[in-house]
Amino acid sequence: MTHPTIGFIGLGLMGAAMVGRLQDKGYGMTVTANRSRPNIDAAVARGATEVATARDVAAASDIIMLCMDTSDSVESRMRGADGVIAGLKPGAVVIDFGTSLPGSTRALGAEVAEAGGTYMDAPLGRTPSHAKDGLLNIMAAGDKAAFDKVEPVLKDLGENVFHLGALGSGHTIKLMNNFFGMTVANAMAEAFAMADVAGIDRQQLYDVMAAGPLHSGMMDFVSGYGLKGDPNQLAFAIRNAAKDVGYYARMAEEAGVESIMSKCALSALREATETGHGDNMVSQMIDFYASKMGK
Repeated sequence: MTHPTIGFIGLGLMGAAMVGRLQDKGYGMTVTANRSRPNIDAAVARGATEVATARDVAAASDIIMLCMDTSDSVESRMRGADGVIAGLKPGAVVIDFGTSLPGSTRALGAEVAEAGGTYMDAPLGRTPSHAKDGLLNIMAAGDKAAFDKVEPVLKDLGENVFHLGALGSGHTIKLMNNFFGMTVANAMAEAFAMADVAGIDRQQLYDVMAAGPLHSGMMDFVSGYGLKGDPNQLAFAIRNAAKDVGYYARMAEEAGVESIMSKCALSALREATETGHGDNMVSQMIDFYASKMGK
């Protein structure tokens, strides 16, 4: 079977790992530079074609994939004279693998449809190391016929590939997922900092909590730093966590409701980012809380 041609924009840690996986599986790749020049060079060295603009990527591709940091970044690559929409082939499928605002996703979906293509959201779970081995969790949403068309490609990237319904559903669920995860991570980080204030051994705190129903993967990720000094068990930067929880709160506002539980986590993540901690990993929020407590 002939593989569809793939265009990829956004070769950061995750995007570069996904491109490498697709190249391993024999897909023809077209890429354009965004921020990560070394990752572009590595993809080209393995046979990818580099082009100047997102429009050129679209013109060369059956499936266009974006793995960007924000909705603003996605919109800037999709719209305009040099954007993806301007270069779409008839019947092309565009997939946003980032964590974006559902309202933005639906608006772009209408513009892509008008141009003769189909837009899908497919945010990701797991890490770049999983991407290298095709073991991502992929939360796809959008037109079912388009999903069926691209599902074989998604299965080359993901161990668990979901179709979650109408366009925007994937981003909605991903924001809920990240809101919950970052709230738990912040609670665990503060608990470790409070243990220091109270004179409680962190390991003893962990042992008691882990013996009951509170035990979770997120708890263990934060404990990796709190107990062993390894921040990379949860390789997710504080500034990215602030963005995602902020998107969750904005999604709630756009739905006409107020998020109560996100407020504390969002406030802490934003303050940590604004005070120079943004590039640290989320587990290092322990240090932020400790500094706030004078420890």
